[in-house]
Amino acid sequence: MLSAREIVSRVKSGELKVTEIVESTFDRVSKTEDRLNCYVTILQEEALKRARLLDESASKGKVHGRLFGVPVAVKDNICTKGVRTTCSSRILANFKPVYNATVIERLEREGAVIIGKTNMDEFAMGVSTETSYFGPTRNPWDLTRVPGGSSGGSAAAVAAGEATVALGSDTGGSIRCPASFCSIVGLKPTYGSVSRYGLIAYANSLEQIGPMARDVYDCALLFSVIAGHDPRDSTSVNLKPKDYTVFLREEVKGVKIGVPKEFFGEGTQKVVEETVWKAVHKLEDLGAEYDTCSLPSLEYALAAYYIIAMSEASSNLARYDGLRYGYSEEFTDTDWFTYIAKVRRNGFGPEVRRRIILGTFTLSSGYYNRYYLKALKVRTLIRMDFEKAFKRFDVLAAPTMPTPPFKLGEKIENPLELYMCDIDTVPANLAGLPSISIPCGFTTSGLPVGLQLIAPPFREDLLFRVAYTFEKNTGYVKEEPEVI
Repeated sequence: MLSAREIVSRVKSGELKVTEIVESTFDRVSKTEDRLNCYVTILQEEALKRARLLDESASKGKVHGRLFGVPVAVKDNICTKGVRTTCSSRILANFKPVYNATVIERLEREGAVIIGKTNMDEFAMGVSTETSYFGPTRNPWDLTRVPGGSSGGSAAAVAAGEATVALGSDTGGSIRCPASFCSIVGLKPTYGSVSRYGLIAYANSLEQIGPMARDVYDCALLFSVIAGHDPRDSTSVNLKPKDYTVFLREEVKGVKIGVPKEFFGEGTQKVVEETVWKAVHKLEDLGAEYDTCSLPSLEYALAAYYIIAMSEASSNLARYDGLRYGYSEEFTDTDWFTYIAKVRRNGFGPEVRRRIILGTFTLSSGYYNRYYLKALKVRTLIRMDFEKAFKRFDVLAAPTMPTPPFKLGEKIENPLELYMCDIDTVPANLAGLPSISIPCGFTTSGLPVGLQLIAPPFREDLLFRVAYTFEKNTGYVKEEPEVI
């Protein structure tokens, strides 16, 4: 499978045509998609049309764009003009936005070819892509297991070669979790570094769009394209765009790595702990220094996260009433409240309804101070703990997930057990920090394990450098799942 870097180089040299690349990608999709279910919407006709236009441009010597000819998959909660954007929910099953998200505009400006919209947990609520209205996605490494969530379709598509790179979104681990489970690279950027304009909201103060790729270079390349200020997004930080690929060098000498003990708590499987520590020692062998540390407030991170996320979800999803767009019911002799309740009961899946109800409760009179306000205070303590740690260390290292990928159906009936899977990823979202997951090994049965690296705000350059050094000195990036 060619990387994005290789595709752009070969197209520019005239060695390959964009149509050849796109046709090859769809050939892969035709061979594996019935087993994986990565896509909600496949854009074969549209992608081939764009490929022909790009080839015509290339024939005239006009090959401009850092992603010229690169097939990209897009998570189905990112708006695409005229192309249905469902959030993998019945309530938006036929919704077609009238505008593009900022990240889509930036992809197209750089010559990317959008292959399709990927499957996800409904409204990004889940860690397994099992809550999708369109059925679960399967893990390319083991078809009986989950690919992680909520960006499971994007991760599985990249791992299986159904796309070269992909966009996901990360509210509490939704890029890093499937990156870990599918043995690819996934970055949750600093909050405010990538425009959220056109991202269908789940929890505004937590979520970020981010890149997913098979290697660190492609991840840095895609991030370079989508990052940057956007005046249409009030949460966007006014920072100059960078080319993050220039930071990719094999050099970690003197880098100080902190390993917080809280990330290895109850529920972390021994194989994950051993594999992550092996990765830390590998970085030490390459010149980095490490020491253990403690972030005491992380004990409350998961509870604080779910209170904040569910509260914001309750507010954001109140707009889906069956009156203006999306799923609706036949209106009979009844009042508006009964009609809206019926639409929401039939339009939302059980996990989304659960989170709306819990979020409504935590925001209700008499409970706002007891739950939501207290969670915001805990969030501040968590941020302060990270700030203190970064006075000693350049980056922090931890497991991405406490377990390897689990079986389909294994946890879906136990919401609490599923929520516990987020324990290692939510702290970075609460603090707004950049965090990357990179492949760091496999279990004896061949299941992927991910290493999570966390850096201070807007230090994605440092994350990419450490991740790149690790990747270049290990062989995990060369491993491919058997489904290929």
